[in-house]
Amino acid sequence: MLRFHTTNATCAVACAVLLIPVVAQAHFVLMSPASWMSQDPNGLPEKLGPCGNEGGGTPTGTITAFRPGEMITIQIREVIPHPGHYRVALAVHDRSEFPKEPEVDAGDQACGTAKVENPAVFPVLGDGLLEHSAAFSGPQTMQVRLPSNVTCTKCTLQVIEFMSEHGLNQPGGCFYHHCADISIQGEPVDAGPVQDGGGSPVQDGDGGAGAPGGSGNGGAGAPGGSGNGDMGMGSSSSGGCAMPPGERPAAAGSAGVFALMLFLRRRWRRGQS
Repeated sequence: MLRFHTTNATCAVACAVLLIPVVAQAHFVLMSPASWMSQDPNGLPEKLGPCGNEGGGTPTGTITAFRPGEMITIQIREVIPHPGHYRVALAVHDRSEFPKEPEVDAGDQACGTAKVENPAVFPVLGDGLLEHSAAFSGPQTMQVRLPSNVTCTKCTLQVIEFMSEHGLNQPGGCFYHHCADISIQGEPVDAGPVQDGGGSPVQDGDGGAGAPGGSGNGGAGAPGGSGNGDMGMGSSSSGGCAMPPGERPAAAGSAGVFALMLFLRRRWRRGQS
């Protein structure tokens, strides 16, 4: 009969190992925009929402500047691979504005699937991003558009990671969290000069000719191309005078313009005699 001799210390170690829950770890590092908090090589702190608030890091004080309506790029690096996806949200005044973490369907494990908001509704800017079931080959980027009607000097962009096939974090459940402090200031990126008639903006100048494509409401001191804008005779210093609408020629080709100039010159000479 074989007998196994064990010490009390050996028993203690063996029992401790048996009691450790098997939990697959997964972490990500927020590379850009700059995180509000320092991160260790595994991305910690990131367990406690909304921004990795379990402690252990140092605030960076960094605020990244963007413009309203800007399409921004977020870069992350998963340091321990696992299936899952990401969600991005914006809190304008206070971090309590962040929506709750998505509902999770456990399935065979604690973290099975999570509800994805599609289409995303503000304050969520994007959901179900970078969905994957295999390890990434390197850092990954995702893009979301900031609202064009929101400005702030310091608001918070939140990036959370849902992990499927994963045990529950304590704290954090099925999610990891990172945040970046940002500002949204200035003119919206899609804003441009108001144009008249789809052409170039009309500008003031001697001779009074609006740029091509304008409405032609401020007459031209000299013939100005073949458009339908007003034309007239006059000195370049005075800005010219437009012909009354009823006397506009039907065509504005070079021959018609020349004939019109001769006609007006003859009438002017008759008036001087």
